[in-house]
Amino acid sequence: MPSATAQHTSAHWHPFQNMSATQDPLVLTHADGVWMTSADGRRFLDATAGLWFCHAGYGRREIADAAHAQLLRMHAYSTFGDYSNEPADQLAERLSALAPGGPWKTLFTSGGSDSVETAVKYARRYWQLLGRPERTVVLSRVDSYHGMHTAATEISGIPANRTGYGPLLPETRLVARDDAQALEAAIDEIGAERVAAFVCEPIQGAGGVHFPAPGYLSAVADICRRHGILFVVDEVTTGMGRAGAWFASEKFDIEPDILLCAKGLTSGYLALGAVLINERATAPFWDADNVFRHGYTYSGHAAAAATALANLDYLTDHHLLAAADRIAVRLPELLSDLAGTGMVQSVRTGPAAMAGIQLNAWLVKKDPSLVPRAVRAIRDAGVLTRPFASGGLQISPALCISDAELEQMAAGLRAGLNNLC
Repeated sequence: MPSATAQHTSAHWHPFQNMSATQDPLVLTHADGVWMTSADGRRFLDATAGLWFCHAGYGRREIADAAHAQLLRMHAYSTFGDYSNEPADQLAERLSALAPGGPWKTLFTSGGSDSVETAVKYARRYWQLLGRPERTVVLSRVDSYHGMHTAATEISGIPANRTGYGPLLPETRLVARDDAQALEAAIDEIGAERVAAFVCEPIQGAGGVHFPAPGYLSAVADICRRHGILFVVDEVTTGMGRAGAWFASEKFDIEPDILLCAKGLTSGYLALGAVLINERATAPFWDADNVFRHGYTYSGHAAAAATALANLDYLTDHHLLAAADRIAVRLPELLSDLAGTGMVQSVRTGPAAMAGIQLNAWLVKKDPSLVPRAVRAIRDAGVLTRPFASGGLQISPALCISDAELEQMAAGLRAGLNNLC
């Protein structure tokens, strides 16, 4: 058995962290709006909405009260078989009405990785039941992020996340980002008759925040349609208002066969994800005596569904989808001048309340500690962000952030980066 290399002060194992270097974690105790307070009394502006999820902001009593009421009424019961509950039924109907195209059927999960795993299994099972068991290959894109379960890790296009596990899922392939012809070429090489699905984020998030090239999404949707391939759109990051619409698919005028969401669905107040399957792709299960033998202990969790309903009400009542458009306009105004300063190579912004700040690739290669040091320097300047494996920084504030707070965020980012020079 390997011996421990260092003594740690906590039993808490942090995701995506070198635990031998974790001696003094930042312990957060309170939050309100876009502001976090640590155990030692410091205040920070959260530039990431937690992990892309807190669209409504922190400390929203309306959402917490809805969760509390349902927790007391009936917090959960299995929805396996013919069991159900009112909040889950209501949420499924509401999502079907909000998603573009449709109507939709919804299978609930506990989060984004669950949703991706479900979609991959569904795609393969779907083709088996249609008498096409050879359709097993799942395509996805370089720089994509689809979660950390087995299938999700294998189809994600971030090399650092895939390294060290060996092959996790057979018959997958990555294609170039924003190159519809690369997708067509891969399908031609593999054979369309063998491809089950193409999984695509409309805006790539954790891969570095990459916005689609003009016409790309409609082009790949058309390619999938022509070849009879299931078009799976992963909106775990972009869904529920991040792109100024309930789904970015609506903004880019595409209609997926399968649509995934999580994160902003509850603004993180409880864990919940959803897999929306267009009714045109449900026939093997809804029109025949077939069972999709898949689901999770907390699928359709009553309190989580009630929380989601309250969150959707909050986003609507406070006009936060329109606020996302306002943020999308302000981010390039506030951040673009960071590019070309020596420390920052580029700033990626577009039609959503998110941005990627790419640090100078030469400097990062010379000093791999630069990105985590940048995160720490920006934290010391009063702003919380996080690193990308690609050498960048995530910007995705809660949709409730004010213009004044956006300016404070930008000032903190600039001060932190300047302190590294």
